[in-house]
Amino acid sequence: MKITTSFENINSFGGLNFISDEYDRLNLHKMITYHLGSRSILATYQYSDIIKNIWMILFAGGDCAEDIHTNLKSELCNIIGMNVSSPDTILRLQKELCPNKEIHLSKAKVINEFSKNERLNELNLAVLLLTNQLKKGRIHDLDFDNQFIPCNKYDSKKSYKMKNGYFPGIATIGKNIVYLENRNGNSNVKFKQEETLQRVYDLLACKEIKIKRSRMDCGSFTKEVIKVVEENSELFYIRAQKCSELTSQIRGIENWKKTTVGNKDVEVASLIYTPFKGNKSYRYVVSREASKNKQIDLFQQDHFIYRAIITNDIEMTDEEVVEYYNQRGSSEKIFDEMNNDFGWKNLPFSFLQENTVYMLITAMCRNFYLYILAKLSKKVPFVENTFRLKKFIFRFIVVPYKWIKKGGQKTLKLFTDKPYHLALE
Repeated sequence: MKITTSFENINSFGGLNFISDEYDRLNLHKMITYHLGSRSILATYQYSDIIKNIWMILFAGGDCAEDIHTNLKSELCNIIGMNVSSPDTILRLQKELCPNKEIHLSKAKVINEFSKNERLNELNLAVLLLTNQLKKGRIHDLDFDNQFIPCNKYDSKKSYKMKNGYFPGIATIGKNIVYLENRNGNSNVKFKQEETLQRVYDLLACKEIKIKRSRMDCGSFTKEVIKVVEENSELFYIRAQKCSELTSQIRGIENWKKTTVGNKDVEVASLIYTPFKGNKSYRYVVSREASKNKQIDLFQQDHFIYRAIITNDIEMTDEEVVEYYNQRGSSEKIFDEMNNDFGWKNLPFSFLQENTVYMLITAMCRNFYLYILAKLSKKVPFVENTFRLKKFIFRFIVVPYKWIKKGGQKTLKLFTDKPYHLALE
């Protein structure tokens, strides 16, 4: 094997030039400064520079601020429009963006730590509207869930899963994260959730984003949450928790309808029930499937697994309600991508409120990535809108390049036979 070397200035991540160009074309610098404020005119870096630095680290396959110094500095310095900072600056400016966390004491005297960041959540929605991923006046469906993020940080608390971490509440519309509010791992997801959801709906309404249907798991099954959800969306679908009275009524159902939901054979039925010992009744859509071990349930006195969905929808059939609710499983894919592709598995800070800033910035990065992916997949044949970030990096970002200056102009030269020029058409 013979080896030869060259001192020609060729870089590896040519696709980053297209990402940077789109960032600048959308004038995100101006939008970020409008929402987050401008630092001193003497400051070398603005918040928009730091956000762009973090996004470009992720688009280059990095997973921490130190990558910009140890692995990516020479690459990013050759990207037009990049104001490359040090890792310390990236971390320091994120800390400037975090308000103090809030402390709430539950009736059981449990200390609950909450971290809200209104400015970054507003910025996130503004970017989604700018990229037309959301549109004012258009009707959307909202999903809300709490996702446990295991981490051993200075202030992280142990959850019911017996691991230290955080328990953020996350609202999504389609594939996009539209709101994030962090809380510590020991906080019950039901504690003050109605207040979190009210903030979600208020922010969306402020941006003229209308919600028709809301969908949530059993962590949202409280009287207070249902009241807020019903006031802010036309229809709702929430996984219900069973009680002895409801179980007794389910046991009395005689007319079960056999159907297939997904790849499972189930039986469905519905009943009218008044939850929380209140005075308002709702429709409960109940599904059941045979347990694999055929073991008799002590309370139901049969071998079925029962699930119930509370809803105010009286138009959908039982099968349609179950199928629609089960589609919220796609949110698990969002959390998987955030953990493994966009840095949530390796949170950089020691404190809850600081990591909230990082989680929101990387959530915005994923939203921007979905926008880029959708746009490129329509133009270039070697990009598909189903790519995970790693595959996108291998297929599009990693391409040797150099800038050629001739006649006072710079030309991007890519060393490939792939039709990258189509991305600019």
